[in-house]
Amino acid sequence: MTDQSKGILYASITASLWGFLAIALKLAVMELSPVTVVWIRFSTAFITLALVTLIFRKSDFAVYRNLHWMLLLAAVFLGFNYLGFISGIKYVSPSSSQVFIMVAPVSFALSGILIFREKVNLQHIIGFVLVVLGIGLFYSEQIRDLVNAENHFTRGMLLIFGGGLSWAIFASLQKRLLKTYSPNQLNLFIYSMCAVLLLPFAQFGKLPGLNTGEYVLLYYLGLNTVLAYGSLSLAIKYTEANKVSVIITLNPIITFVTMAILSRMNVSWIEPESFSVLSIAGALTVLSGAITVILAGRRKKRPGN
Repeated sequence: MTDQSKGILYASITASLWGFLAIALKLAVMELSPVTVVWIRFSTAFITLALVTLIFRKSDFAVYRNLHWMLLLAAVFLGFNYLGFISGIKYVSPSSSQVFIMVAPVSFALSGILIFREKVNLQHIIGFVLVVLGIGLFYSEQIRDLVNAENHFTRGMLLIFGGGLSWAIFASLQKRLLKTYSPNQLNLFIYSMCAVLLLPFAQFGKLPGLNTGEYVLLYYLGLNTVLAYGSLSLAIKYTEANKVSVIITLNPIITFVTMAILSRMNVSWIEPESFSVLSIAGALTVLSGAITVILAGRRKKRPGN
């Protein structure tokens, strides 16, 4: 298998994991508070990654002896990202959450222009306009279909937007931190710090009453974090960062298709979804805009971003 094929494979794994993640999170918040679920995700991810690091890369634990204030700030904003997304998903559907979270890669691209002085071009502008138009169209159509839930839907959208903006800030900080620390060191520290910061707010009273399937779901959420980011690092190692970014940005399609199948099957464990033609057009416009923005700087970016 060529490096290019490996890169596409690992990027596809990341996209698949993130595509199913929104559905799994929607199920988790039916039983536990968002903060508790996020704490479990970070704790599970840290324990799993720490064990792997202990076996294969003990030297990476040196990150705890050489701390920088940006590390703590990056952990705080990634924590806000996780909390914003999962809190918002309580009020909107998994597919809707995937549309609104597209503000994350677009905001990161905008930060590259504003903070890192990357050159803006016509492709950037077209992409930004498409994202704004698509979100406006998708939101207006969803509100019309949710006559009795406008406030909840709007609240969910704003929470997810906040989570997306937090991720963009985290990614900008990470871009600087990667000059000093390895990806594994960053993840190791950030997962552990987020778990520590969220511990006082987690509620464990309902945990003893969960069934086996719900425990498996919670472990999957933690494992999803490790595997998705691990696959992403390998994807960037083997192929161009922009090609990887485009592939993982397609993860909402996986969510939409999966929810369409579940809705057709009339499953009882998750609320079915239905979208108008205009809602689908809005979602595709958002996706097209995000990909356009990502590809706008493809000539300048190099593997290993």
